[in-house]
Amino acid sequence: MKLLVVGASYRTAPVATLEQLAVPPADLTRTLDRLVAQPYVAEAVLVSTCNRVEVYAAVSGFHGGLGDICAVLAEQAGAPPAALATHLYVHYDAAAVDHVFRVATGLDSMVVGEAQILGQLRDAYHSASGADSAGRLLHELMQQALRVGKRAHAETNIDRAGQSVVTAALDLAAGLLDGDLTGRPAMVVGAGAMGSLSVATLSRLGAGPLTVTNRGAARAVRLAESYGASAVPMAELVDALTAVDIVVAATAATEPVLTRDVVTRALARRDPARGPLVLLDLAVPRDVEEGVAALPGVEVIDIDRMAAILADGPAAADAAEVTRIVVGEVEAFLSWLRGADVAPTVAALRGRADDVVTAELRRLAQRRPDFTDDQRAEVARTVHRVVQRLLHQPTVRVRQLAAEPGGDQYAALLRELFDLEVPQTSPVDTVPDVMEAEIAVPADTTPPTGGAR
Repeated sequence: MKLLVVGASYRTAPVATLEQLAVPPADLTRTLDRLVAQPYVAEAVLVSTCNRVEVYAAVSGFHGGLGDICAVLAEQAGAPPAALATHLYVHYDAAAVDHVFRVATGLDSMVVGEAQILGQLRDAYHSASGADSAGRLLHELMQQALRVGKRAHAETNIDRAGQSVVTAALDLAAGLLDGDLTGRPAMVVGAGAMGSLSVATLSRLGAGPLTVTNRGAARAVRLAESYGASAVPMAELVDALTAVDIVVAATAATEPVLTRDVVTRALARRDPARGPLVLLDLAVPRDVEEGVAALPGVEVIDIDRMAAILADGPAAADAAEVTRIVVGEVEAFLSWLRGADVAPTVAALRGRADDVVTAELRRLAQRRPDFTDDQRAEVARTVHRVVQRLLHQPTVRVRQLAAEPGGDQYAALLRELFDLEVPQTSPVDTVPDVMEAEIAVPADTTPPTGGAR
């Protein structure tokens, strides 16, 4: 199996494309089932957040795996693969491991070092485990990615720059409201993970009074009670908007919640002397309808706007330290992959030796029927001991060599020398040196080389 990552993020795609690709929680299991039902996809983990949609997969071939994943993503987006090609990227084997570890440590995040992605990766992994779409390779990859992410935050100061997307968005909002959110009435629309983080962050920053609304009223009440906030029914959204200065929208709705009509009616009843109504749209698909940003008296901060403002973050030194951790961890993981690749070959070699010993002992029993049971047992033990001693040092050494760069050749040589048939269950087959590129025409691409971007 080969590791393949195919996805789009805030770096390569506008919000509109991410909205098309986004997979709602209710559709996650169905989409994972669709992925592993493809001919070349054996395992799959799907990450769908406000600023990235990525498939981590174990595939039996680059061409087929890429085509299969692109087909499922295109189906999800309701667009032909060619229309998505300019927004998708692909990382292959070593580069795939590097990408996943960079994502886990926050190096690939809009806000460098933010820790929220760790929880999102954990949720994606648990979903894949629940859907039985993650096998041995992706189980190992995801467990190591989560460990590397925790290590980066524990051993470096990346957290210093690694504020959450919510915190970064609220910092931008503060700049539109005289630089301070203290005492500013605020509302959070949505009571999921992002909504909960938003309420917690607003409370910490001193904003208030706080209001929470959600389609599921009970969930809104529970979240509000945890932070001394008030819960209002979604049906009273217009009234609630007239009384706040900041709104964080973070629902999982497939259609905009803050429509032009809703916001227009709220603005008509809101005192303009209070300043602009700041809407933070942290949802993908959008919670704020596209035309709302053009209304007078409204400021909309969405993922596109945040990406442009946060492009040059101040975390260069901390990011370099985390990068060094990632480089070492990637090599350790690749060593594990190479070692895991040779294990089935070593097992097949030992199995071949056992077959030879068994056949020879059977032949001996036919030629020397006068041997007693004890004599036959002693001969069998001796022959097995000799064979095991002969194989011990070569198999130990080949495992050591296989863990080094280029070690995949040793498993291939063993298979060739001893004419071994090894089931294709190992995590990694022979792969090119480097493997990272943009997708051009998914159906006809060749395995990327040279690290082109």
